[in-house]
Amino acid sequence: MSPRSTNPSGASRMRRRALLGTAVLVVLVALAGLAAYLTRDGRNSSKAPEPQVSSASPSSPSASASASSPPHGNRGDLPVPPSTHDPITFGMAAAAALWSYDTRAYSQHELLAALRGWLTSETKYADTASVDGLVPSRVLWKEMAANGQFATAKVNEAHFPDSFTQALQADPGAITTAYVYAVTVSGKQSIAWNGSPHGGTENRVTTLAIQCRPSRPCALAGVLSAVAP
Repeated sequence: MSPRSTNPSGASRMRRRALLGTAVLVVLVALAGLAAYLTRDGRNSSKAPEPQVSSASPSSPSASASASSPPHGNRGDLPVPPSTHDPITFGMAAAAALWSYDTRAYSQHELLAALRGWLTSETKYADTASVDGLVPSRVLWKEMAANGQFATAKVNEAHFPDSFTQALQADPGAITTAYVYAVTVSGKQSIAWNGSPHGGTENRVTTLAIQCRPSRPCALAGVLSAVAP
């Protein structure tokens, strides 16, 4: 048994991760009923537009603004979550935020605090550790800052995983428990630093758990440990 498993805080994180995973598995059977829920009897139709079931790409100006970080050479601002009821739109923006950083513009602590602001206020569904784990450690951040390193992101596409859309049809009402959606996002991360303005670029793909209750805008629940195609 690993030391982490005997640590109370570690065990708590593991339980939270398991709960998040369970919530996502549960909502795999609920997406098909979302449109009906949002539109039936006109309830919440003006506040919660029907999510896109097909894949989406940031081709429109509004989507591009939400899903892409500042271009190379510009000092990035801390990421701010969009106000939307669409898990696809929120997932694209969240992925761009998670794949971006700028050691020239803010500290590691400030970035951590900003990203935690994307998380749902429902602590039992908020997997903070999965988000914190994507931010470089303080020691590494200090080394990166010495070189002026920064990363920008461009989201190419986002969609509900096939397993999500297929399994949802079995129980349309299941989503009303947690309203957590799995959203898989793909794109590119570009890294640059002093003396290397173009740096390098690599493909990125991740599956996020997004909570979108009809009564309030979407929030991030966590980052899944494995990508759901």
